[in-house]
Amino acid sequence: MKKLLSLIILIIYVIISAPVYAASTFEGGVSAQGRGNSSRIVDKKTGAGIDGARVTLPKERYSTTTDEEGYFELDTHINGTSIMSVEKKNYKPFSVTVTDQTVSAPIVIGIEKTNGDAMVLDNNMYHLGDNNYSDLSANAGEFRMASIGPFYTKKFQIKNVKFNKPIFLVIGSIIGIDTQMARSIGQNQIVNAFASPPEVYFNGNRISEIQINGDGQRIKIPPNLIKRNQPNEVTIKTGRNLMQTAYIDYDDIEFMNLFIEN
Repeated sequence: MKKLLSLIILIIYVIISAPVYAASTFEGGVSAQGRGNSSRIVDKKTGAGIDGARVTLPKERYSTTTDEEGYFELDTHINGTSIMSVEKKNYKPFSVTVTDQTVSAPIVIGIEKTNGDAMVLDNNMYHLGDNNYSDLSANAGEFRMASIGPFYTKKFQIKNVKFNKPIFLVIGSIIGIDTQMARSIGQNQIVNAFASPPEVYFNGNRISEIQINGDGQRIKIPPNLIKRNQPNEVTIKTGRNLMQTAYIDYDDIEFMNLFIEN
């Protein structure tokens, strides 16, 4: 009986102590050998490798850091289309949508220094909508977090921008948009429904609609809407399924990296 009790206690301990890999963040790295198969982060202007740049795949909960010459390896499998983000101090946030096929061969990514012309608002990933979406939705397989609701809002003060030049709001990457235009170019396979486009507001004024998924979407901010030395506000609202009239069905989308630049 004592042996049986000890065995039960041991099994319970193993179960409790076992790591929960589904919620883990996996760290990658670069081996000293085989750099010919490694990807690289470089300075867009000089072409020099950038050390210590953080490369993340939020969908896979995976991250790695470049070595002293900017090399890195992705020791993980990418399922479908995913967002890859690159972060480095004094450089503009960068993100790009990739697939397993895209990264099956070494890739080189050039990132730009800020030079005082960019202001980072948010470099996190957010899911907007109601967590109710079709498997045929654009990039639905990449959704990995619960929705924060149908809209996102960020308050900030304008800094490090030149008011005598055009000012843009930049969305690093956005996926999940199911508009009629997105469907027409093959970004989703939904046949019987489509959504209104996400809307972007600046200080309560609508300044843009986003019709398709993609990277580096730049939205010009009307200068008369900008408040100097006062809080400004950016809001992104997701669209609605236009074929659903019985209730409000929000289009589930995800976006990452939000900044302002000249």
